[in-house]
Amino acid sequence: MEETPRNDLAVQVRGLTRAFGVRKALNDVSFELPKGAFLSIFGPNGAGKTTLVKVLTTLLNPSKGTASVLGCDVVSEAVELRHRIGLISHNPLLYPDLTAEENLLFFAEMYGLDDPKTRVRELLSDVELDHRRLDVVSTFSRGMLQRLSIARALLHKPDVLFLDEPYSGLDPHAVDILDGLIAQIRGDHTFVMISHDLDKGLELCSHALILANGKVVLFENREDIDVEQFRQTYRATVGTGVA
Repeated sequence: MEETPRNDLAVQVRGLTRAFGVRKALNDVSFELPKGAFLSIFGPNGAGKTTLVKVLTTLLNPSKGTASVLGCDVVSEAVELRHRIGLISHNPLLYPDLTAEENLLFFAEMYGLDDPKTRVRELLSDVELDHRRLDVVSTFSRGMLQRLSIARALLHKPDVLFLDEPYSGLDPHAVDILDGLIAQIRGDHTFVMISHDLDKGLELCSHALILANGKVVLFENREDIDVEQFRQTYRATVGTGVA
């Protein structure tokens, strides 16, 4: 009998498996994340981290098992769920021939925001790109693209924000901006972040998950984590190689 999602949970995963041919990128993964939490996901390359986030954001269907976000099944209620989540990934999901403002207005209209122009101006200011709002995105640096991508993901004030290596390629100033934004909105969102940076991931998280070969090696509350023991577990996990 399928388990009913609990309304105090942001994420509920049960026996989740995702296969590509004979290879299982995720293999019987289970965990629960409460609303308002910040989950940092660690693991070696090929561990299944991005596959997990893609399933939770409705970009991939499970091969087996179930997953729900905010009580919405990621397969049968995918359309509803997409309006309640945001994703920051390696791909900025922006149109290079449009200006920064045009990009955000396009997505704001897709989400049906009541006052898109005000919301877009507000976010461009938050990510310190208001002075470049009329410049085409193809002229932006990697750090500027990532900052605009963050603004795009926050447009509709998602309940859960997924971040796939959000600090990758950012200059120190852009890191400070992202840190400030996360601190500013932390109380209003649940976060799920993939990170290879143990220090940053542990600094931000309320829960930590280590994946290897598609399986959960460790899932704990941050307050229960012994940092040195966690580092040893992580190093041993990375040493096992990829799936």
